[in-house]
Amino acid sequence: MNSSSLMFRRFLCFNASTPPSSSSAHSTLCFSSKKKPVVFLGSPQVSATVLDALLNASTAPDSPFEVAAIVTQPPSRKDRGKKVLPSPLAQHALDRGFPSNLIFTPARAGEDMFLSSLRALQPELCITAAYGNILPSKFLNIPTLGTVNIHPSLLPLYCGAAPVQRALQDGVKETGVSLAFTVRALDAGPVIASERLEIDDQIKAPDLLALLFSEGSKLLIHKLPSIFDGSAKLKAQPQDDSKATLAPKITPEESWLSFDQEALVLHNKVRAFAGWPGTRAKVIVVDNKNGHHNILELKIITTKVCSHSNVQVNQEDDISFLKGALIFPCGGCTSLEVLEIQLPGKRVMNAAAFWNGLRGQQLKRFNESYC
Repeated sequence: MNSSSLMFRRFLCFNASTPPSSSSAHSTLCFSSKKKPVVFLGSPQVSATVLDALLNASTAPDSPFEVAAIVTQPPSRKDRGKKVLPSPLAQHALDRGFPSNLIFTPARAGEDMFLSSLRALQPELCITAAYGNILPSKFLNIPTLGTVNIHPSLLPLYCGAAPVQRALQDGVKETGVSLAFTVRALDAGPVIASERLEIDDQIKAPDLLALLFSEGSKLLIHKLPSIFDGSAKLKAQPQDDSKATLAPKITPEESWLSFDQEALVLHNKVRAFAGWPGTRAKVIVVDNKNGHHNILELKIITTKVCSHSNVQVNQEDDISFLKGALIFPCGGCTSLEVLEIQLPGKRVMNAAAFWNGLRGQQLKRFNESYC
């Protein structure tokens, strides 16, 4: 038996700091054969919002379903590899007193031993929210009513791994969340329902993601009766493939900012890449007394598009300070206000604190001529 198969069967060994809950806690989660078994799949903290909604709904006296099991990513090393910790969702479930032996953590959702355990539960429905693993056909064939996914976009727009980040990067004014049946093709299943949401021009990806999953959990609970009685499958709308757009995975290499681009493009990228991988820029600190210069790498945390009337720049690469913001000259005669930054190994600081720390030294955009 390989280690990945053992991992999900013996989840408790990764949770020595969180002992099993008392028998009274377990009794609140006891499973009745009269209720429809539902299996929930998720991994990051945002998926805990959906799990909470399901667990809370399942405890209602007239609830037709129970959460029979949770499937999540395997435990991973955190704190620079010093600790092996469960996924945020798994830890949240354990904190709520969910039975540890019903939390499965297969390395792949197609593992035979995992699928055997899943079949034994005889789930009528599987629900996914940011699970993070591909679901093969042999998984999708198990739940009687199918698998339903909460996807944080208005499908068929932004199919793929990073719908929220790519939508913000594109500067869209409206997005939403979709409830759709899962098929083998990427985010291509029939849509049960969707909820639209206007986007504030300052909201960042982690906040928007949390908001969309919160709305998605409400939509799910509202639509569960129609999913259980089969009417949702009959009414679900096929997606128009001709309108589909992709939201490919973000890579760390994309995190660098190029100030040759317009300020709005950079501002949207900062919002989109907030959290992970973040956005980075190089600046030059020039000591006018001796002509020495140093290259600093900054993580750009919070920005705002600057109006032209506020900008006074002596040279193309000069970075100025105005009303609490670093003013970066950008392409198209635009400027970006940088309100918060982070130096390597340091905490996030506001622009004023950083500027004061320069002690009169000049700040310039990075230019290859300084290398």
